[in-house]
Amino acid sequence: MGKGNGKSEVTNLDLKHELPAAEGEEETGSSSSAGVVEIGAASEIEKLKAERDALLDRLARQQAEFDNARKRAAREQTEFRDFAAAEVIKGLLPALDSFERALKLSPTKPKEGLSGAPSETSEFRSGVELIYRQLLDALQKAGVQPIKALGEPFDPKLHEAIEMVDTLEVPDHHVLDELQRGYKYKDRLLRPAMVRVARNSGK
Repeated sequence: MGKGNGKSEVTNLDLKHELPAAEGEEETGSSSSAGVVEIGAASEIEKLKAERDALLDRLARQQAEFDNARKRAAREQTEFRDFAAAEVIKGLLPALDSFERALKLSPTKPKEGLSGAPSETSEFRSGVELIYRQLLDALQKAGVQPIKALGEPFDPKLHEAIEMVDTLEVPDHHVLDELQRGYKYKDRLLRPAMVRVARNSGK
């Protein structure tokens, strides 16, 4: 009976020593599995962040491309409108030339009739001058500007030299005479001014 009790005591002691070890193993297994879950969750979060950043970058690029396309379309529309307006204005320039020639040929001082009233010639000149001024003012309001030529240094971008004249009336390579006025529409050259240019460098 005594030996049997001894074996049961040993068995009981072994079980008591083994129980803490079993509990420790369970804690180690649960902590390692939790760590794996945390690593997986962190990896998934990083992946989602990367996808989000890629989508935001793509959205920003598409927004920039849309803005550029919109600005380009607006610029092309403005350029086309200016081009069409310039072509219409070019067709009106010969009318301005005719008005200017008529005013140069007609007398500048009004003549009076027998009764002291202005003659028909002076009234006709006044009417032509009025129409010319109205047309020129309308074109200037639309953006048309005459090119300065007389007495200005010759500029091949704005002036078209018809003749070189040896003279001391103006400095060398300056515009001596304007044969036909040039015009600009905004920043676009409608036509250059036809001019005579002074040449006196050797004198």
